Amino acid sequence: MLVSLRSGMAAADGPSCFAAGLPQRPGEPERPAAHMAALILARGGSKGIPLKNIKPLAGVPLIGWVLRAALDSGVFQSIWVSTDHDEIEKVAKQFGAHVHRRSSEVSKDSSTSLDAIVEFLQYHDEVDVVGNIQATSPCLHPTDLIKVAKMIREDGFDSVFSVVRRHQFRWSEIRKGVCEATKPQNLNPAKRPRRQDWDGELYENGSFYFARRSLIDKGYLQGGKMAYYEMRAEHSVDIDVDIDWPIAEQRVLRFGYFGKEALKEVKLLVCTIDGCLTTGHIYISEDGKEVLSYDVRDAVGINLLQKRGVEVRLISERHCSPKTLSAMKLGCRAEVGVANKLPVVEKWRTELNLCWKEVAYLGNEESDVECLKKAGMSAVPADSCPAAQKATSYICKCNGGRGAIREFAEHIFLLMEKVNSAGKKPR
Repeated sequence: MLVSLRSGMAAADGPSCFAAGLPQRPGEPERPAAHMAALILARGGSKGIPLKNIKPLAGVPLIGWVLRAALDSGVFQSIWVSTDHDEIEKVAKQFGAHVHRRSSEVSKDSSTSLDAIVEFLQYHDEVDVVGNIQATSPCLHPTDLIKVAKMIREDGFDSVFSVVRRHQFRWSEIRKGVCEATKPQNLNPAKRPRRQDWDGELYENGSFYFARRSLIDKGYLQGGKMAYYEMRAEHSVDIDVDIDWPIAEQRVLRFGYFGKEALKEVKLLVCTIDGCLTTGHIYISEDGKEVLSYDVRDAVGINLLQKRGVEVRLISERHCSPKTLSAMKLGCRAEVGVANKLPVVEKWRTELNLCWKEVAYLGNEESDVECLKKAGMSAVPADSCPAAQKATSYICKCNGGRGAIREFAEHIFLLMEKVNSAGKKPR
């Protein structure tokens, strides 16, 4: 039996409405909720891109996009990453997921997703429903997962999988060397329909497959009382199949899920001097004077931000020379010798009458962690410390003092375009 749910339907009121599972009859003893687990399969081997699952996409490890959506959906009792690689395990834990270390038997090129899911269930008797989410679908949104969880828990479906609607005409394939005429598969060439006059066809997009344990025990993910869930076309991004990295980054920046709170336009960027504006290296002249260097690209990035009305301010734990900072000619207010950065940034935010969502922060050390967590947009250079990388929402490709500020500036501009575009949509 197969039915559908269009992704354009209204979302449920929230995760709490699924807590009771299937409806109970009056007088029945209270039943425990079915344990629904999200499971992202992410082995280390990749024939195309090495460690693709944790390669930064728009500043976030690829797997981080779906983990964020799964966590914020609130419908899973547990969220797991099945992997055979230490670095993937590390990233998964940074995003708050549990890790199942899969065996070598289900980590081969020939291993199927079902093989890995079956092994996972052998170690987790508590799991009743598996939501297998594909790591390579970075435009997945929590609202999709909320609706699918309702289909399983309240509507009683045994399996639900994601599809996308496509308007593509199909023709029969002719084997090479065979002189035959091709035939249309889903159209009449004499009456080719316009796109707006044709509903198109539904194709699996591989974003997710939800199935009850009882179904998986029989050896398949799709069956029983079965339904498809139609995702919006702009959210149907599959890096494995039909998209390359630069295009995917543009799609994610435009259509991706960035968290529960709405983005706001950035009005203030605070940047750490040592390790962000500079490489962190200090050169000492023969007369004992400090000499610092910075990348011209970063100066251009600061200038572009200032031209767009963004206040840029610098902060440092060290007592940098005022003359040195002045010689940089960046036109930024700076505070140096700051042991605790958060109160200083809080003071600046209050002075400018801004909320934290309007503040961006670029840091690289443990002393930056609290500011990185509070800022509406945050970033760290590629060579920042692990604690800073864990606290941020964007990891630059560039190192500190080597273009990280310019890169973050471009990222801010792209997200500000997303904010402005959302504000122009009719309500």
